Amino acid sequence: MRAIVLSRFGGPEVLELREVPDPSPGPGELLVRVIASGTNPVDAKLRHDGRWAGLAPPVVIGYDASGVVEAVGPGVKGFAPGDEVFYTPEIFGNALGSYAERNAVAAAIVAHKPARLTHVQAAAIPLAGGTAYEAVVRRLQVRPGETLLVQGGAGGVGSFAVQLGRACGARVIATAGNANQATLRALGADVCLDYERDDLAGAVREETGGAGVDAVFSTVGGAPLLAALPLTRPFGRLATILEASGDLTPLYVRNLTLHGVFLAREGARLRELARLVEQGKLEPLVDAVLPLDQVAEAHRRLDSGHGRGKIVLEVVR
Repeated sequence: MRAIVLSRFGGPEVLELREVPDPSPGPGELLVRVIASGTNPVDAKLRHDGRWAGLAPPVVIGYDASGVVEAVGPGVKGFAPGDEVFYTPEIFGNALGSYAERNAVAAAIVAHKPARLTHVQAAAIPLAGGTAYEAVVRRLQVRPGETLLVQGGAGGVGSFAVQLGRACGARVIATAGNANQATLRALGADVCLDYERDDLAGAVREETGGAGVDAVFSTVGGAPLLAALPLTRPFGRLATILEASGDLTPLYVRNLTLHGVFLAREGARLRELARLVEQGKLEPLVDAVLPLDQVAEAHRRLDSGHGRGKIVLEVVR
């Protein structure tokens, strides 16, 4: 089969299209013919140096897939050859990610693809959508009538978080760059702010009557996350997918709860996301679609920190 092999750690040029052996499904596994693979910022981090995740080149990376089941291993129930599925492969120690024509993957972390989506659309969901769901729905437990601040609301994870906040019945304040303000509005954000130009603190005071937001989800971490601490009401909740370093004193002074989110793989979460998609409450934001052999271009865009939705690779055209 064709696969994009990470020959060594480094820049986008280390990603090579090669022929590699087909995998075989073991007990509890599915063999999936991958139609499309999403790309994520973590792909670029692992390409640069994936030793922290137990990777040693040559390996195949990629952590979003949508495709068709070709075979089922012993003990698998609920799936059959021909089923259309989507999933996010494991990261740690996994030498065969989704930049390949076939995957052997644990059935427990797979779900049936939403029927109304193409494979390209579905491949944009599992990692980013799952991360947003874990943060907004499970950790922050956003409720109707609350105010949610999403930092980085136009990106892969943030675009799902804005929609999930709305689906939870919250009022959503979202930040992004000037070029992505229209994207925030299209996603349904109630208040759209340019993080470089607009007064976030003033906007939060105006929207909440000075009380502060109920919950914050930061996809950017660092200084913006610290700046959100005094904008969160006492006993409020925050979640981040990146580092939370610096002066965290307001956490205990204001009785705040901060959740760190790194996605664990599971099929149940994907089934919840599929249900929201089928209900029309969640739509993947696909910024670009590239053929598999143009993966280096996708990674150059990931390295640049492009800020709108997902880049998806067509594995089978």
